[in-house]
Amino acid sequence: MKRIGLIDADYTGFPNLALMKISSHHKRLGDHVEWYIPFSARYDVVYISKIFSFTPDIYYHINADVVVRGGTGYAIETINNREVFNPALDKPLDDIIEHEYPDYSLYGISDTAYGFLTRGCPRGCEFCIVGKKEGRCSRKHSDLNEFWNGQKNIVLNDPNILACKDWKELLMSLQDSKAWVDFNQGLDIRLITEEKIEFINQIKMKTVRFAWDKYDEKDLILPKFQFFAKHSRLKLNHNAIVYTIVNYNMSFEQDLDRVYTLRELGYYPYIMVYQKQNCDHRYKDLQRWVNNRVIFSKCKRFEDYKA
Repeated sequence: MKRIGLIDADYTGFPNLALMKISSHHKRLGDHVEWYIPFSARYDVVYISKIFSFTPDIYYHINADVVVRGGTGYAIETINNREVFNPALDKPLDDIIEHEYPDYSLYGISDTAYGFLTRGCPRGCEFCIVGKKEGRCSRKHSDLNEFWNGQKNIVLNDPNILACKDWKELLMSLQDSKAWVDFNQGLDIRLITEEKIEFINQIKMKTVRFAWDKYDEKDLILPKFQFFAKHSRLKLNHNAIVYTIVNYNMSFEQDLDRVYTLRELGYYPYIMVYQKQNCDHRYKDLQRWVNNRVIFSKCKRFEDYKA
């Protein structure tokens, strides 16, 4: 029996899916798995997972025969002030581990399932690594029962499930689950149709998430937002969130216009600042204003907001 240690380098509070699958795999082999304990007896293998590039690496000594570092955070380089995904540095899970049922006990989770039904995205957005890491085609990755076993909540990390040719089958499995579903990474509003809304309406959802990343798609996206608002069974406002990247190939005025436009349509923008560590202070002020719902609801204009 091997002694296996795990380190969640990000430690954001959101469970690390890769570590949960690694834990399941080793437990199935009869190994002892635990969170890594510094200064304890030696481990056979320690796995360190880092999802975000801004997370500091683990530099203290790891008392183990083998140390395995993996996750997207280790595969991103900064070149000319831009974050670039380097496939040569990426270490995907072995296929047998990738399709393990997650060990939710690792994080003390009992009522929520986490996973991917699809991988890949056709969009190829410059700021997003999915196309480079997973391919420019959305494809079915797993069946729901690979990571769900009756939990009342399902959190999906799919980058673009509506672009998958099997979207009907996958959405029907979510309908049949009767669980509350959160499309955590958002649905592609550009792919919304009346038929897809009918399927989405049959899924139990408290919140729907979209994204509006490019200002020059305004004429395409606005009719889609209006169409969804008209046909969705969800009440909008705080129940409809739109991820809104700022400080990326757009002027501040264009970023602000998207915020005002979304609010007028009844959607709640959620600001994500690209390269926040080096941005103009206005973007941080914009993020604080918009993402604090109390302030955003009371202060109607950014020009009147004082950080």
